[in-house]
Amino acid sequence: MSRVYGTVSMGLRAPIIRQGDNLAEIVTGSVVEAMNVEGLIPRDRDVVCMTEAIVARAQGNYASVDNIATDVRNKFGGETVGVIFPILSRNRFAICLRGIAKGCKKVVLMLSYPSDEVGNHLVDIDLLDEKSINPYTDVLTENEWRNLFGYPKHTFTGVDYVEYYSNLVRESGAEVEVIFANDCRAILHYTKNVLNCDIHSRARTKRLLKAAGAERVYGLDEIMTESVDGSGYNARYGLLGSNKATEDTVKLFPREECQKMVEDIQAKLLEITGKHIEVMVYGDGAFKDPVGKIWELADPVVSPAYTPGLEGTPNELKLKYLADNDFSALSGKELQEAIKSKIQQKDGSSLVGNMVSQGTTPRRLTDLIGSLCDLTSGSGDKGTPIVYIQGYFDNYTNE
Repeated sequence: MSRVYGTVSMGLRAPIIRQGDNLAEIVTGSVVEAMNVEGLIPRDRDVVCMTEAIVARAQGNYASVDNIATDVRNKFGGETVGVIFPILSRNRFAICLRGIAKGCKKVVLMLSYPSDEVGNHLVDIDLLDEKSINPYTDVLTENEWRNLFGYPKHTFTGVDYVEYYSNLVRESGAEVEVIFANDCRAILHYTKNVLNCDIHSRARTKRLLKAAGAERVYGLDEIMTESVDGSGYNARYGLLGSNKATEDTVKLFPREECQKMVEDIQAKLLEITGKHIEVMVYGDGAFKDPVGKIWELADPVVSPAYTPGLEGTPNELKLKYLADNDFSALSGKELQEAIKSKIQQKDGSSLVGNMVSQGTTPRRLTDLIGSLCDLTSGSGDKGTPIVYIQGYFDNYTNE
């Protein structure tokens, strides 16, 4: 083989992005600098990716606690609101909760247990068995929770989220009552006004609540869908995908005009390099931590914008299946050539259901590539919010 490298993922350093920055120019410039300084040689079907954080920062897409409070007050009339199924996160939800509470008279906070939607645990599931608690049917008050489980703290953050969220609500001027349940309809015994804060199950939650008699139901994706007093907004996802910016503001998920930006970057790179390079914006990866049990996808989608070449799913053969079955009698160069020939026989038709594709990865390309990018760039101080990927669409036959 003339090539040794297959897929290569590289984090590209970039300037600190501020509101109003021309991100298309910055991303393109970073690729050109990698070409000049590091000897990067672009190829067709390379992929350039940028984290949603720098896109939203360039857009200036921020909202304050007061902006959130105004929107919540306008939707619920300043009454008692059931805030259900939030994730347990200082970064993702705490500032949102302050704004929500500021727009209500009282918050009935209903937490799922033993963990939130993405796997942050309030309590170990084995303790439920030990205490004969059925999480599918049992609704617990805060006093019952404390008597059963005491004051457990999050494994990684050291935070007692029941206490933390309760204090945030009180400090924002609202009364608070905490209950624990996994059936969204349990909240209707306390209030008919509900803000469901779950992410990936939100449509079902709204449907069940409305069918059960809820009077006013909004999802977190319906808060901050329009500008409030000049704030940022997200027409499609509202507060979903937001992150803490300061103690009083959140950065919202990028607005839909980022689709035009990825297309502009693709056109600029074609002009500069002569290569057709795919471009996407990525947020959280879609992977799950096997130790902490946390599913990292707290954003509503992995990629809010990408070029058309990233549509679809992989359509691959399982090489070890071929080696162990179709070509089990071959070895060395002969085996290598037989497998290459089999790959070259693919005609573009779907391999779904074909035994030779079992164990490959039938997930969306943007989810797979976004996960690769999230792991490459990290979320700390690497300073590489742009990721350049080569060879992702290659196979064993590419020289």
